[in-house]
Parts: sequence; structure tokens; C-alpha cells
Amino acid sequence: MTDPVAPVAAARTPGAVRRPVVRAALPADAESIVRLRSAYVLSKPMDEEWILRCTEELTPRLARVGDTRAFVIDSEDGSIDACALGLIHPVLPLPAYPKGLAARVHVVATRPDVRRRGYARAVVSALLDHLRTEQVTLFELHASEEAAPLYRELGFAGSPALMRMTATATATQMTVPGVQPGNAADTPSPTLEQYAETVPKATLWGCLYFTDEDDRPLQVHSVYSPAYPWQLVGGTTDLGEHPWQTAVRECGEEIGITPAGPPRLLATVFSPPGGGWPCPTIGCVFDGGRLTAAQIRAITLNPEEHDEVRVLPLAGWKELMPPGDFARLSAVEEARRTGVTAYIDSWGWGNG
Repeated sequence: MTDPVAPVAAARTPGAVRRPVVRAALPADAESIVRLRSAYVLSKPMDEEWILRCTEELTPRLARVGDTRAFVIDSEDGSIDACALGLIHPVLPLPAYPKGLAARVHVVATRPDVRRRGYARAVVSALLDHLRTEQVTLFELHASEEAAPLYRELGFAGSPALMRMTATATATQMTVPGVQPGNAADTPSPTLEQYAETVPKATLWGCLYFTDEDDRPLQVHSVYSPAYPWQLVGGTTDLGEHPWQTAVRECGEEIGITPAGPPRLLATVFSPPGGGWPCPTIGCVFDGGRLTAAQIRAITLNPEEHDEVRVLPLAGWKELMPPGDFARLSAVEEARRTGVTAYIDSWGWGNG
């Protein structure tokens, strides 16, 4: 996934209107975005309880693995002058959006004292440009009459054949699998969305297990994780990806190799929440095959993630890794050797 765009310094001239400097929003910007929406988008501002609830909802969704992207312009007083926020969601694919990814432009807000300076255009343009890098090619929004000319200039078009219709949960209650409908005196059946809130959520990841031609495991050394220094090649699944697609993408980004497949699963790894991460993780370790000495020498590392690639006999890794990490590596090696896929649920944060 593309990392947040760093702000670019703007030249200042005394008395001149400040040029908008647009940057990608971070989880720490969640409250400012919520307050901007409350004050200048909603017909009725939220109270502090709802400000807090919305902030808690938005904060994790603004992370790299979340489904929300936003771009903002900072105010000189440390707050935010303008923002544009989009929610990414899956749709059935068509030729115009073959990846089946759409984004709803959910919030566009500018403080009244800095309007008519091009701030809304700047943040919306940055948001759309960034979403296209994530292969989102269908964009949706609800436009006011005042904002409609801007969105038309950015490529949006209305349809006289479509009508905006809304309904609250009380008008759309549905029977949920496993929940028996009651009579009028019973508690109303939950909607699908409400039921979905009650089931477990998990983060996915995909990795590749490489060895050299002597079947010695290959791992890369992390520059950001001293507690778990040696790692397989791979990472967290981006929105819309399958674990194999993640493994292939991360392999290209981390060591400059693109495996051809087909995927061969060596292990499935389940980990409960921990280490500050609020949800379980489920990972797939695929067989990357054997690399020649020339291929290993040609590996190019991403210096922002790893600073060394190493090949050792399995026993040689034991002193370099937490016990849980080594046990997981051993199970993966055994799965490669025997052809029997491993299931691992003993790994957890804190025991490596």
C-alpha cells in the first residue's frame, strides 16, 4: 500500500494568502476530522459523546491497513483547515472498475474563514489521485448544489435517472442467520450490519518461505521490530487482497523477487490479540521455493524495512529468534519437508 504523502514546504510571503500544503491524514488526525465534519458538514453538530465515539471508530480506519483515506490541510494554529475523507468498499467488478474497488467521498469540509482559496479542490484532488494508486477506479459522493460545479470539474457526473434514498436501521431490519425472528412484542431482530458487529474480526497476512539449494531457511532482518528481528518475506494484507496476492506483492517490495506460483500453502498461523494489536491475526505461509546462490546475492532489500538477508541451517536460527518464532519456523520447515500443511495457533504476542 502506498505510504502517506509527506507535506511539501510552501514559500511564505508576508501578507500573501497561504498556499495549501496537502498531506495524508494519520490516525492522530481522527478527532480533528470528526470535529470539522460535525461543525461544517452535518445539519446538526454532534455532542461530545458522539465526537468521542466517531473518533474511536475513525482512528484505526485511518491506519495503513484500514479502509479509510483522508487528506488534510493544516491550520497555522495546529488544527485542520480542510479535509477530504473517502471510504473504500468492495463492489462487483465491471470493465470500468476491474478490481471491484469503490470509494465514497464521505466528508469534504473547509473552515469558513479559509474558503475560496482552493482548499477543497486541493484535498479532494489529492484523495482521488491517491485512491487511484490503490486501484480504486469508481468514486461516489453526494454533492450539494454549491459544491456540484467543483465535482463536475473533477470528473463526476450526476444521473437524472437515479434518486438518493436513505433509510435508518429501524426501517431495514432483517432476519440474520442463526437468529430466530420474534413477534411484535419481542426485541427487534438485528440488521446484518448489527450482527456483523458481534462476530470476530481478524487481520490477514501472507508470507513466503524461501530456502537456498541446500534447504537452509532464508530470512530478512527487520529495522523496526527489535522484539521479532528475523522474519519471513511478507506482510499484512491490503484492502481487497487475497493472502497469496499479499505474499507476491510484499516479496517484490521487500527483496525484489516476484514468485510465479501457483501457490502452495505450507502453514496457517492464528494469533490472538496482543502486543497492542486489538484483533486476532490469521496468516498464510506459502512455499517460495529454492533460490540459487546467484539469486540470493542479487536480492535488493528495501532499507526502510530490512537491512540484511541471511541463510542458515535451521538449528542456526534458534539463538537469533524468540522461542515462538523459532517454533513457527520449524513447523514451516517440517511442512515443506513432509508435504503436510501445518496449523499453528501457539504463537502469540509476548512469546514470539
